[in-house]
Amino acid sequence: MILTRYSTDRDVQALNRQVDRLLHEILPVPARSLYSPTVEVSETENSIEVKVELPGIDVNNVEIQVTKELVSIRGERKRPEGTPVSEFRYGQFGRSIVLPAKVQNTAVTADYRDGILYLTLPKAEEEKNKVVKVQLTKE
Repeated sequence: MILTRYSTDRDVQALNRQVDRLLHEILPVPARSLYSPTVEVSETENSIEVKVELPGIDVNNVEIQVTKELVSIRGERKRPEGTPVSEFRYGQFGRSIVLPAKVQNTAVTADYRDGILYLTLPKAEEEKNKVVKVQLTKE
């Protein structure tokens, strides 16, 4: 019998790559013009917090879709007219994030300030750590 070490991190990273690849295939843009913004995901007892770096973005050009297990963000940062030289990233962007727990996708809140998109995704009830008191009976 061969034992294989199970790595959740490796599986989540592989799933992230597959979702990103699928997103790149779905969007009608050449892959070289699509960029992926950086993200930070943290977890509390009641929610998943996602921060996405999107400096200089018009929030009207951002689309956020949330399922119970995945967040997809895409949009476009348009180059301002009269800017012949720039090292800023412009064009379409997209990013999909596999969430570490199921969320209530109908209760998500989003805020954009100081170039960061903040998402708060409340965990689904079954994902919260519930403490249940168990009665012990003596025979």
